[in-house]
Amino acid sequence: MSDPIRQDEAAAKTRRARNIVLALGLVVFVILVYVVTVFQMGANVLERPI
Repeated sequence: MSDPIRQDEAAAKTRRARNIVLALGLVVFVILVYVVTVFQMGANVLERPI
């Protein structure tokens, strides 16, 4: 029979890897949205009225 403790460890390892990939994906998405926003605003950011 298979060892339930090993299965739990494998499941935890898989969850951790999936969570890391999701976190990296979220970080990449946030950076992409930031960069697109900055490029859309362009030089107008520096010329705003005070």
